Amino acid sequence: MAARNPGQDLDMAWVNEVPGINLPATIRRAKTLQTRRSIKMDWQAGWYLRVISCIDLTTLAGDDTESNVKRLCFKAKIPIQQDIAHNLGVGDMGITTGAVCVYPNRVAEAVAFLEGTGIPVASVAAGFPAGQTSMKQRLEEIAEAVAAGAEEIDIVISREHVLQSNWEELYQEVRDMREQCGEAKLKTILATGELCSLTNVYKASLVCMMAGADTIKTSTGKESVNATLPVGLTMVRAIRDYFERTGYKVGFKPAGGIRSAKDSLMWLSMMKEELGDDWTTPDLFRIGASSLLIDVERQLYHLTTGRYAAAHQLPLA
Repeated sequence: MAARNPGQDLDMAWVNEVPGINLPATIRRAKTLQTRRSIKMDWQAGWYLRVISCIDLTTLAGDDTESNVKRLCFKAKIPIQQDIAHNLGVGDMGITTGAVCVYPNRVAEAVAFLEGTGIPVASVAAGFPAGQTSMKQRLEEIAEAVAAGAEEIDIVISREHVLQSNWEELYQEVRDMREQCGEAKLKTILATGELCSLTNVYKASLVCMMAGADTIKTSTGKESVNATLPVGLTMVRAIRDYFERTGYKVGFKPAGGIRSAKDSLMWLSMMKEELGDDWTTPDLFRIGASSLLIDVERQLYHLTTGRYAAAHQLPLA
C-alpha cells in the first residue's frame, strides 16, 4: 500500500502557474480511449475481475432500508455467481468489491453485515451532495460516520470556492475535513460538472491534494454531468504532476454514469496508460457505481457460456 498523502502547505505559486487546459487536445486524447480495439477473451475476463475489485458498490437512495444495505453487502462479498467464478477458475480467490458506500446513518448496519470480510465501508458526508450546510454540520457528519465505523469518507467541496477562485478557502475546508477523518481515508468529490472549465478542475484537484486528500473523485452522481473521460484525464494528470513533485500517490475515483462493462475498461485503460499499474488497484483506483456490476457479471457469464444471461439467471444482480 502506498504511503498516505500528508498534504502540504498551500502553494499558490504552483496553482497560479497552471496554464489553461487545452480542451480540444484533451478531447482528442479521450477519443483514442473510446475508439481503440477492445481487450478480448481471457485478458478481458482478467480486466473485468480487476474492475470488480475496484468498484465502490453504492446505494444512496432516499428509500434505502436495512434490508437494502444487507443485500448490497452480500453482493459485495460475492460479486459474481459461484458457478461463473468456478468456470473462470477463480472460485478460491476471494474476489470482492473495493468497498460498500452508504449514507452515514446506514454505516453501522453495513459494518455489521461486512464484519470479518475485510471490505471497507465508505460513507458520503459533509453535506452530500450539494455541500450547502454549515461547516460545523459538515464536520459533525464526518465524525458521526467515522464513529460508526466508516473507513473511507467521501466528502463534497464547496463549489463556490472554485468558481470564485477562493483557493485558500478551499484548501482550509478540505484540510479541516482531513483532520476530522483521522485514520479514515478522505475521498474528495469535486462535482466537476459544476466547475465550468477543465482549468478549474485541474486547480481544484491540485488544491485538494495539497490539503491532504487521499483520493480525488469526479462527481456525486447527482449532477447533470458526471464522470467524463476529458475530466478524468485532467484529474489524473494533476495526480501525476503532484506525484512527480511530492512523491506521494493520490487515488482517483470516477463516479456517476459508468454503467457498462465496456466503459469501465476504458477508465481502467486510462489509469494504466496515464499513471501506471499501481493506479489499477483498489488502493489507488475506485469506480463509484450502483449498476455497473450487473453488466460486468453479465459479460463474464457470456465469456464462460457463450450466451448472455436472462434476468432470472442472475437474480442478485
